[in-house]
Amino acid sequence: MAGAADGVLLAGGCSSRAGAFKMAEEVGGRPLILWGVEILASACRRVIVVAGARGERIASLVAGLPGVELALNPDFARGMLSSVQAGARRVSAGRFFVLPGDMPLVRPATLRALLAVAGDVVVPACGGRRGHPVLLGAALVPEILAEPAGSSLGNIVRRRGAVVVEVGDAGVLADADTAPDLERADAELRARGRG
Repeated sequence: MAGAADGVLLAGGCSSRAGAFKMAEEVGGRPLILWGVEILASACRRVIVVAGARGERIASLVAGLPGVELALNPDFARGMLSSVQAGARRVSAGRFFVLPGDMPLVRPATLRALLAVAGDVVVPACGGRRGHPVLLGAALVPEILAEPAGSSLGNIVRRRGAVVVEVGDAGVLADADTAPDLERADAELRARGRG
């Protein structure tokens, strides 16, 4: 499936709840952000990493990775939508994933399952609960860029409607917002034998 989509990895936040800069925190034997890059690279021709609060640190973490480019979001303080917009501006494939950088447990098979489904908005679910990454058609980029500050990608998804794909992957629901979340992710990744 490589080449079928671009990936937008959101790493623009301040990590205020984690008590440390979580993108650089070691999880499963490497910095958290590298898991998101690997997940997206498994199904994408290009991974666009959106940095904001710690742009230089993010740049150093992803420097030299093949197929990875950095997009700086100077408006990161406006919230996650501004990072989605910064990444969407760089999209050149017909479809693209949006994945928060703090979700290291998504399985690559989930991305392949989403790509197999037609639709402008395709969302994974586990046990009926919707999660990430969201797969979007590039035709939505103008609408995303026009969305006002204070809105969210979720508002666009609700407005457009989504094809929901049950994937049986609890990783689509598991974000690492706090230190205990990071510990759980670390344990899970090591249990998979990938740490």
